[in-house]
Amino acid sequence: MSKTENKDLVIVESPAKARTVGRFLGDRYVVKASMGHVRDLPKGKMGVDVERDFHPTYVQVRDRLSVIKDIRQAARGAKSVFLATDPDREGEAISWHIVEAAGLKGDRPALKRVVFHEITRPAISEAFREPRTINMQLVNAQQARRILDRIVGYRLSPVLWSKVRRGLSAGRVQSVALRLIVDREREIKAFKPVEYWAIGVDLSDGSSPPFKAALQKVPGERGKARIPDRERAGTVTADLKDAGYRVTQVKTREVRQKPQPPFTTSTLQQEAARRLRFGAQRTMRVAQTLYEGIQLGDGDPVGLITYMRTDSVTVAAGALADANKFLKARYGPEYAGSPRTYRTRSRSAQEAHEAIRPTSISRTPQDIRSYLNRDQLRLYDLIWKRMAASQMNDGIDDSTTADISAASPNGEYVVRATGRVVKFEGFRIVYVEARDDDEEGESQSRLPKLTNGQPLSLVKVNSEQKFTQPPPRFSEAMLIRSLEEKGIGRPSTYASIVGTIEQRDYVSREKNRFKPTQLGEVVSDLLTKNFPDIMDPGFTSGMETKLDEIAEGRIDWVPMLGEFYEPFDKQVEYAREHAERVDRSIFLEESDEVCEKCERPMVIRPGRYGKFLSCSGFPECRNSRPIIISTGVTCPECGRGELLQKKNKKKRTFFGCSAYPDCDFLTGRKPLKTPCPECGGLLTAFSRNAANCAKCKYRGPEPEVSPTEQATETAEV
Repeated sequence: MSKTENKDLVIVESPAKARTVGRFLGDRYVVKASMGHVRDLPKGKMGVDVERDFHPTYVQVRDRLSVIKDIRQAARGAKSVFLATDPDREGEAISWHIVEAAGLKGDRPALKRVVFHEITRPAISEAFREPRTINMQLVNAQQARRILDRIVGYRLSPVLWSKVRRGLSAGRVQSVALRLIVDREREIKAFKPVEYWAIGVDLSDGSSPPFKAALQKVPGERGKARIPDRERAGTVTADLKDAGYRVTQVKTREVRQKPQPPFTTSTLQQEAARRLRFGAQRTMRVAQTLYEGIQLGDGDPVGLITYMRTDSVTVAAGALADANKFLKARYGPEYAGSPRTYRTRSRSAQEAHEAIRPTSISRTPQDIRSYLNRDQLRLYDLIWKRMAASQMNDGIDDSTTADISAASPNGEYVVRATGRVVKFEGFRIVYVEARDDDEEGESQSRLPKLTNGQPLSLVKVNSEQKFTQPPPRFSEAMLIRSLEEKGIGRPSTYASIVGTIEQRDYVSREKNRFKPTQLGEVVSDLLTKNFPDIMDPGFTSGMETKLDEIAEGRIDWVPMLGEFYEPFDKQVEYAREHAERVDRSIFLEESDEVCEKCERPMVIRPGRYGKFLSCSGFPECRNSRPIIISTGVTCPECGRGELLQKKNKKKRTFFGCSAYPDCDFLTGRKPLKTPCPECGGLLTAFSRNAANCAKCKYRGPEPEVSPTEQATETAEV
C-alpha cells in the first residue's frame, strides 16, 4: 500500500521546508521536496524555437529524475496534490513544471495550489483552507523572462567569443549592471578635483564649552561663502581673528524623524551589506534558512521570517496589531501609538506579498539566540529591529540654527552654528538605518542657549584645505540600490547579478568596492557600441515592466518576445559582420617567469578559469602553467613540500602541497606561518583575525606577524 493512499500529497521545494510544513500538517499529509526546479531549458543549445512562437523545449533536470519519479508514484495513491512552492513567479513556474514533468493531469488526483508567505501554523492552515489553481499568467511571465534571458545570452555570447575571446558571456541584466560600474569608473577617472578651503571658528559664551560655527557669508559677495585658494583663505582667516562676534539671529524648530518601513529584498541586502558585511548571496542563503524553519527547543520547527523575496512593504493587519500590542507593553504607549502602514514606492511591487518581517514580533532575538548560528542571529536581529522600529513613534529633536556676525576691519562676515538636541528618541532606541558612503549625514553638535545680540568670544579659527571628491565606486549595497532605483532586475535576481559579473572576472573588489577589470571594460564597450538598447538601463527597465504586465494578464508573452526579437536579431547579425575584433594583446601582463621549453619570457594571460602563465612565443610554443603563489608554510602532512595557493576551475582558492601527486594534502583555508600555540600543528584563518587548528580543534585570535615576517610575505607574493 502506498504511503500516500487516502492521504494528501504536498510538494514544496526544499527538505527543510518539507520538514517544517510536515510537522504542522500532521499525519494526514505526505510532504515531499522537489529540490527546486525539475525542468529547464537544455544546456548546450538555445532550446527556444523562435520560428514557432518562441516555443521552449524543456528537459528534465538530470539530478531531479529520481525526485520526479518519486513524486509521480506518490501522487498515484493520493486524494489530492497540494502544490506549495514559493509565493512568487518562480515558485508558480516550479509548480507548473512539476505537474508537466510528473504527468499530474486529469481529475485524479485533484491538483490544488496553496500559497503562504510565512511558515507558521496559522498561515499554513489558512492557505490550505483557500487553495486555488495554478496562475498561468505568473507562469508565462516567468517563462518569458527565462526565454528572453536565454535568447540574449545565447545570441550575444558568441559575438563576444569571436570579437574578444572564448568563454565570455553576456546577459540581459548583468551586462547593464556591468555598464553602470564601468561608467562610474570613467566618471572617477575623468574627475578633476577642485581646491577649496573649509573655514570655521570655535566660539564661547563664557560659561559653556566652546562650539563650532562655519563660515557662511563673506563681505561684498552674494550667496554662500566659497574660498578657492590658500591666499584667499589667509585673508579671511586674518579678518576672523580680528573680528568681534555677536549673535544676530537664532532659529529653533522641532524636527521629526520617521522610521524606515520593514525590509524588502533590496533593502535587506543593502543593510546587511552595510552593517554585517554580508554579500547579497550570503544574505539570501541565511534568510532562506530563517524562512524555512528553525527547531526551537523541543517544539516543532517554525519559520522565523516571512518570505524573503519581495518588493512590498505591506504588513498583514494581524501582524500590525500584534506588533503594536507587544511594543506598547515592552516600551510604553509613548513609543508605540497606533499601527503604521507604508506605501510601496515600486510601481510593479506585488502588494499581495508582505514585507520581510518576523513571523512573531514577540519572538525577540534574545529569546532564541541559543537556537541560531551566528549569521542567523545577526540577520534575524536586523529584521526584528527594523520591523519593531517601523511600528514605533517618530524621533523628535530641537534643531537650532544661529547666525553670528563677525565684524572685522574689512567688513562683516557671517558664521553659522547648527545643533540638534534630542527631545524624544522614539524608534531610535531600537534601530537607525546605516548610511552608504555617498550619503551625507547631519552633524549633531550641542549648542549653548543663545539669544539675539549676545556677544561671543573667539577661541580659535579653523582653516583646512580640501578638494572636491569624485563619486565613489559602487559597494554591493550601492549597486543593488541603483539597480532597484532604475527598475533593473527584480528581488529574486539582485544576488545573482552581482555574483555573475564577479565570477566572469568583469569586476574585482578593492576595499569592498567594485572596480571593472580591463576585460570588463572591453566587454561593456563592445556591447554598448553594438547593442545600445540591450545596454540601456531605460530599455531594460521597460522590459521588466512588460514582464509585470504579462503577470497581470494585460499583454501576451509571445507578441512581446516577437517585438523584442526582430530588431535584436538584426543587431546581432550586423555585429557579427561589422564589429571590430579586439586586439587580445591588451590583456597580456608581464611576469618574471621564463619558459622552461624555449627560454622566452612567460606572460600572464586571462583564461576561462582565471589567469595563467603562458609562453610569449605562442602559438609557436604552447607551454603554459598555472599561477602559483608561495605561502612559505611547510606541508603539515609530508613535512617536505610547501603549501601553495592555487585556484580550481570554479575560481575557488585552495592551498595544496607542492609535492603533489606524492602528497595530496590541501585546505580551503589560508595557512598561517605561526604554528598552533597548543599542539604545534597547522593554524588556518577561519574568520577575521581568528585562527583554527584542525589537529587539536584550537580556536583563538590570529597570531601577530612580526614586521620582518610581514615584509618577507609581501616580497614573496
